[in-house]
Amino acid sequence: MAQGIDARLEAALNTALDHAIAYRGDVANRPIPPQITPAEAALRLGGDLNREPCDPAAVIDAMVAAIEPGLNGMTSPRFFGYVIGGSHLAGVAGEILTSAWGQNTAYATLVPGVTAAENAVYRWVIDLLGLPANAGAGLVTGATLANTVGIMAARSALLRRANWDVEADGLFGAPEIQVVIGEEAHSSPYAALRYAGLGSKRVHRVAVDDQGRMLVDDFARVMAGLKGPILVVLQAGHINSGAFDPFAELIPMAQAQGAWVHVDGAFGLWLQAVPGLRGRTAGVELADSWAVDLHKWLSAPYDSGVVIVRNRADLVQAMTAPAAYLPASGDAWNPSDSVMELSRRARGVASYAILRTLGQDGVRALIARHCAMAARVAEGLGKVEGLVVMNRPWSNQVAFACGEGASADGLTGALLAAIHARGRCYPSHGVWKGRAIIRVSISSCATEDADIEELLSEIEECWREVGRR
Repeated sequence: MAQGIDARLEAALNTALDHAIAYRGDVANRPIPPQITPAEAALRLGGDLNREPCDPAAVIDAMVAAIEPGLNGMTSPRFFGYVIGGSHLAGVAGEILTSAWGQNTAYATLVPGVTAAENAVYRWVIDLLGLPANAGAGLVTGATLANTVGIMAARSALLRRANWDVEADGLFGAPEIQVVIGEEAHSSPYAALRYAGLGSKRVHRVAVDDQGRMLVDDFARVMAGLKGPILVVLQAGHINSGAFDPFAELIPMAQAQGAWVHVDGAFGLWLQAVPGLRGRTAGVELADSWAVDLHKWLSAPYDSGVVIVRNRADLVQAMTAPAAYLPASGDAWNPSDSVMELSRRARGVASYAILRTLGQDGVRALIARHCAMAARVAEGLGKVEGLVVMNRPWSNQVAFACGEGASADGLTGALLAAIHARGRCYPSHGVWKGRAIIRVSISSCATEDADIEELLSEIEECWREVGRR
């Protein structure tokens, strides 16, 4: 028994670890969709709280038995939905330590070990992405909050330039910030605009091409009609096509009018890390702020995203919350200076473990491999009669649909249902260009070439069945 640990609690820890190892060791063989409904899960896990204490190891056993049938196999190598990432096992190991250490990660002087690890993650990510070395960064829960913090930093800086202190005086009576965004932007920056008090409907939408990229001429038209503070939100990685706004053209045009440019780069910004793919994101480094997920392409465990702001002072101005009882910031890069939270776990430890495990070459190889796999999927589906691939494989996304005409959406839905029913592969659904689509997102660290071939085989076999109905 480890010294100082109650024997029953130590048994619970070992039980949990045994279950975790067993699950991850077998996840590739399990059906991917949940095997019970939400109502069935509620019956398994609900009821009144017990009056008497229970043995913690027995609680873990019972909890696993009740919950596992309701898990979605998001860590399976054949999970291709929603750009999940797969949860790298080095990061899982880091998560175990994060919980065991129990550090409130706010100030370097209080917890120098885990904050140093988090600061290293900032530096490494900024370097991999080819962004300004002296930029400020914060580790948040994901791309939605990274977009929110980036947009709040933009709000603060733009209004300060207009002689308005939004941190002190709020938005009532403040100069109006004009927001420019693409017609097919992801829902995440729209949520961020709501959270920042800028509104999701008070925006100027720019027309896009058939891959969801902003049209330069329409962007120029929209910008020409605007005055006052301007926030431009661009996209690195369209949710369906994986395509990129033309940053090299749009960002200089925006900044010539004094606009702040924020880039929603949840997964697509990672192409910046690969020299052979960086041409697809050319010019993105010119922006003022960026949002990127670690739990997508890096396969960090949930929840991990990074907001990066060119001028760190703008980020700190918008986020820091000093108080007399808290430590002085000093010269250290404190996590609490860059995010909304004071009480937060050491979420950088898992990503530190993953980045050290992969190294620069491993990160680049992972991204390049997934992009090559997406191209293979697009090529394979393009050869199947009756299936329509709707995008070029810009990154890791492939969007396709079934046939044409009035029956197309029904066939697409039936095909996806058939794939899910077999349980071996899991692409996800969507709507694009006015029609139902199936979306293949390749981002799991566990996915290999054999998994791609199985995906193509499953789609083709299910399509033969659906097409005959």
